[in-house]
Amino acid sequence: MGEGERGSAVRGRPRAVEVFAGPLPEFEPERAPADPVPLFLSWLSDAVADGVRDPHAMTLSTVDEAGDPDARVLILKGVDGVGWQFAGHGFSPKGQQLAVHPRAALTFYWPEHGRQVRLRGPVTPGSAQDNATDFLGRSDTARAESLPARQSQYLVDPAERDRALERSLSLIRREPSLVDSGWTLYTLAPAEVEFCQAARGRVHTRLRYERAGEAWERFRLWP
Repeated sequence: MGEGERGSAVRGRPRAVEVFAGPLPEFEPERAPADPVPLFLSWLSDAVADGVRDPHAMTLSTVDEAGDPDARVLILKGVDGVGWQFAGHGFSPKGQQLAVHPRAALTFYWPEHGRQVRLRGPVTPGSAQDNATDFLGRSDTARAESLPARQSQYLVDPAERDRALERSLSLIRREPSLVDSGWTLYTLAPAEVEFCQAARGRVHTRLRYERAGEAWERFRLWP
């Protein structure tokens, strides 16, 4: 096979991969609750019950100072009537981006169920107490990795990273209540939340909640 033929085969391969192969749940928007939180928790619980891997993983999307988009996968820390919580270091790219543009989007995807949830809205940092509680709830290694505050910087020598990690671990063992002042628990309070239930025929069912003061309005969307 020549170079051109191999390139053509690779380009065509994604189209050959089957999607929505298994049985998919039903979704009846007319029976959805007035608030998006119970529906989200129900879909999350379904994913957990059916053994979906990392069901609390989500994509956090932000923009930098130039308006260029950025995205990464994080773990959901909690959700309540105020919003969806995630954590990160204030000196990291996401922390710096949120300091300049305190708005973001979250995307959850549970492929086994063909379900997707999308949120957009303003993001606020937590209180010092909330930040400390989240930081101290992390493993020793996770806390030690945070202390040098060098996430996403160029790494020239892995040995330097290992030495820094060992120093941080030693410090944590000597001072187990030590808190990284840059660690932040963020809350996204969504202005809109969209639920999408896929169908094998591609006539997907979509329902969007839009904030209207203290209440929510619901709208069906075209697939």
